Amino acid sequence: MFEQRKQRLLPRREFIRRLGRSVAAGGVVLTFSLGCGMIGYHVLAGLSWIDAFLDAAMILSGMGPLSPLHNDGAKLFAGCYAIYCGIALIATIGLILAPVIHRALHRFHLEDDSSA
Repeated sequence: MFEQRKQRLLPRREFIRRLGRSVAAGGVVLTFSLGCGMIGYHVLAGLSWIDAFLDAAMILSGMGPLSPLHNDGAKLFAGCYAIYCGIALIATIGLILAPVIHRALHRFHLEDDSSA
């Protein structure tokens, strides 16, 4: 997926395209995660769709839930969803930043190789 150490730096236009694909993939992960949370809160906690969206979005962003949960199934789902969201958020950030970090490291190594 990424160019090797001895290859030249990717042209800016192709880098922007690669970055766009990474952002789109991150958006897909976040949309999927938000959808799963909304369905879980709606079905298991009995929240309306807008309240389910709010609670899922708040947990996905790391803020925490707003609505009180009244049954054990909803509480179990909320705990598992919170753990999943922490991992999904870190993975999404890595997915989005990977092309930027790779380009910076690649540029650093190209400069290092040219001086030797």
